Amino acid sequence: MITAKKILVACAATLVLVTGGTFANTINDAIAERLKPVGTVCMAGDPCAEEAGTVASAGGGEPRSGDAVYGQYCTACHGSGILDAPKTGDTAAWEARLAAAGSMEDLTQSAIAGVGAMPPKGTCADCSDDEIMAAIQHMSGL
Repeated sequence: MITAKKILVACAATLVLVTGGTFANTINDAIAERLKPVGTVCMAGDPCAEEAGTVASAGGGEPRSGDAVYGQYCTACHGSGILDAPKTGDTAAWEARLAAAGSMEDLTQSAIAGVGAMPPKGTCADCSDDEIMAAIQHMSGL
């Protein structure tokens, strides 16, 4: 009888260990699932960026048009002339800025560096120099 009890206790202990281990693995898997990252960061040139099929302009994608940059980043100030920003389409104001700068390249460099109340590159930190120039040309008509 004692041998039968030992066998039953051994079976019960084995059952507890097996189910306990499985239960622990299930809990660990659930915790890992809840803690896994929501996404990943891909840099231009990384295989994950190519799989996604889109690359931000700053990373080497197609440059945005002056109209697109203006519409997303410049219109808030240059549309209304807030804080002495030259308004879009105000040729006289833009010609005065161009004359003060000396050339379109110098005017673009002042926008890249920031001028007056405008921070560097306005609010488009990831715009290329060419995109900033295209936005200025779009706003000024020059």
